[in-house]
Amino acid sequence: MNYYVYLIGGFKKFKFKTYVGYTKNLKKRLFEHNTGKGAKSTRGYKWKFFYHRKYSSKQEAMSQEYFLKKNKLRRKKIITKFLSTNQV
Repeated sequence: MNYYVYLIGGFKKFKFKTYVGYTKNLKKRLFEHNTGKGAKSTRGYKWKFFYHRKYSSKQEAMSQEYFLKKNKLRRKKIITKFLSTNQV
């Protein structure tokens, strides 16, 4: 079974926030975040994917999620790269 690590970003008023997680179903998970059924810290934001990557095991996905959650510089680089290649 495949698992995904994802990075989402969103605005609430004038504040920008990022969130890192893992899931089996990307579409469903983004829907949950945007409808207030995701993690408590994500409520009230309009979320958009900035990054996602597929892993073949849950353990590998959880390990990568932990790495990305703890590495704010890596998150910033991902967002900067996304914004420079996509017209938001």
